[in-house]
Amino acid sequence: MTTLVTGATGNIGRRIVDQLLALGERDIRALTVDPAKAKLPEGVTAVTGYLGKPATLPAAFEGVDRVYLAPMTETLDATVELLREAGVRYVVALSGGAHWQEHADTVSASGLTHTQLGPGEFAENFAEWAPLIAAGQPVREPYPEATTAPIAMDDIARVAAALLAAPAEKHYGKMYDLTGPEALNRREIAQRIAEGAGVPVTYEQCSRAEAEERLRATMGDYAEWYLDLFAANEVIKQQANTVVEDLTGTPPIGMAEWARRNAELFR
Repeated sequence: MTTLVTGATGNIGRRIVDQLLALGERDIRALTVDPAKAKLPEGVTAVTGYLGKPATLPAAFEGVDRVYLAPMTETLDATVELLREAGVRYVVALSGGAHWQEHADTVSASGLTHTQLGPGEFAENFAEWAPLIAAGQPVREPYPEATTAPIAMDDIARVAAALLAAPAEKHYGKMYDLTGPEALNRREIAQRIAEGAGVPVTYEQCSRAEAEERLRATMGDYAEWYLDLFAANEVIKQQANTVVEDLTGTPPIGMAEWARRNAELFR
């Protein structure tokens, strides 16, 4: 059985390639814009293509049985049609709610045999705090009680690989919400990073206006939307679940362990 990983040099796709290999999968294709620069593991076949350019996909899909589908809403209709034409038997799609809801709805209505993954906040998002922490400066945000259950990208990849390596009817048509092991507010996340990385972390509340002005430098108009998510998380607090362990047999890592593994970022 041939498995294709789209976005195979991206943050999650690359991890899925490694996890498939760890599970003993050997017939793996990796979709990438530039195979010569992909630096994929030995035995993985790099194929040229990009989800944002559907004309590049038919050759990559030919003969493929299973696909990890990275989110690319803009061209998803065309991609779904090409997957159907290629006779792909099973798709694991990274989707979820919020700004990926359109993606999730399209996959659900595609007619493809599929499972969707809806991770919450990535633990890796907190690398954005690293320059401040490393410089001994406080992290300043407007919503200290915003509560999420951050999940590491490695755990998302483990789930995707487990589903691809052993497709099972009980997973078909499901949307699995993926979380880390505990729900934490922003102050608690700062504490976990301090514990794991072994560095002092100071968290301070600031005004919404201050945070928006700072974020606009890198996020533009998305800054307001981004802060709205955290405002909502003060009211509707995300709860942790056991889905990662249920699907892989191993629990997800927590924020302290993630920080320990990435301690050099914060020092």
